Amino acid sequence: MSSCLSGKHIVLGISGGIAAYKSVYLLRLLVKAGAEVQVVITPNGKEFITPVTLSSLSGNPVISEFFTANTGEWHSHVDIGQWADLMVIAPATASTIAKMANGVADNMLITTYLSAKEHVMVAPAMDLDMWAHPATQRNIATLRADGVDIIEPGSGELASHLCGKGRMEEPEKIVEAIEEYFRSEEAPLPLAGKKVMITAGPTYEAIDPVRFIGNHSSGKMGFALARECRRLGADTVVVAGPVNKSLTPEGVRRVDVVTAREMLAACEAEFEDTDICIFAAAVADYAPAECAERKIKRENVEEMDLRLVRNPDIAATLGKRKGERTMIGFALESDHGQENACRKLKAKNFDWIVLNSLSDEGACFNTDTNKVTVFGADSSSVSFPLESKDKVAKDIMNVIVAGLL
Repeated sequence: MSSCLSGKHIVLGISGGIAAYKSVYLLRLLVKAGAEVQVVITPNGKEFITPVTLSSLSGNPVISEFFTANTGEWHSHVDIGQWADLMVIAPATASTIAKMANGVADNMLITTYLSAKEHVMVAPAMDLDMWAHPATQRNIATLRADGVDIIEPGSGELASHLCGKGRMEEPEKIVEAIEEYFRSEEAPLPLAGKKVMITAGPTYEAIDPVRFIGNHSSGKMGFALARECRRLGADTVVVAGPVNKSLTPEGVRRVDVVTAREMLAACEAEFEDTDICIFAAAVADYAPAECAERKIKRENVEEMDLRLVRNPDIAATLGKRKGERTMIGFALESDHGQENACRKLKAKNFDWIVLNSLSDEGACFNTDTNKVTVFGADSSSVSFPLESKDKVAKDIMNVIVAGLL
């Protein structure tokens, strides 16, 4: 076990789910690695694992209530937050995640989270339908935007005996994520002093005041890259089409636009002092030649001929002014993927291009996962399996940073 955890103060939060049994193994691994661990458990969590077991392993009293009933001793969530170097909540149930996202401070674990000055990591655990529910995904997006690291749940047989995504990640993997965090904190940040500009989401091109041409891009990949670039120390700005505000990570500046021409103007305004440009937006290739001033009434129009004109190519326009900047593009293809991606790589003066395919299930618009291949201008390429977009962002930036060193 790596010694980077030696002497670290870690708050281990445990909420009420069957996966709480894994927290015992996680606690044991953390203590074995030299960390000092303070367990904070919800009242429901004690229904699954006893404080006696946790206290024996940690060597510290387990905290669950705001005060000890028989002595009146107050447990200060503020003091815990100031003591800790890291807070890890594993398992985090759907209820706990919802309370964290919305600031519902009705137990000691949530008040400790809300007082935390340290970094927070969360390992969700729940049934597959609860994990996939839009409410849970909104709450997860909110936590990510607040700077919380989400350790994605795995897939397999769940407590309901159904199979799917929702299993809390294995303790060994969680410890690896914790170690990676501390190592990254101790190492010089590779993008410190750099400015990164990222485009994200779709553009909407108006037909009339209520209708538009657009696409299904959610912006999730672009904002996952922004989160990773910020973690690597970069001054990060996202020029975003019309996508969910909650996607914006803490510490990332956002410039909102709607049309392709607005996105180009915003990119040009940011471009001068930018070191790295990542073009992840799904910009509409065409726009209506004219936009009606009033809503077009279907009762008055039997057939509509819509004349489209080509939008400016943002990446190609800025590629002509590249200079010493590093530029990364994206290519979403349905066929001849490598051929088309490599052609764009050269035509737009990119240093790298990231290819994903419409034929790969789970790797397109409005998903939380992606499957990519990164091609370099030096003819190198590296492929990654289907992973969460946060993990894909780390993979992509690992390639970029390695090429910059």
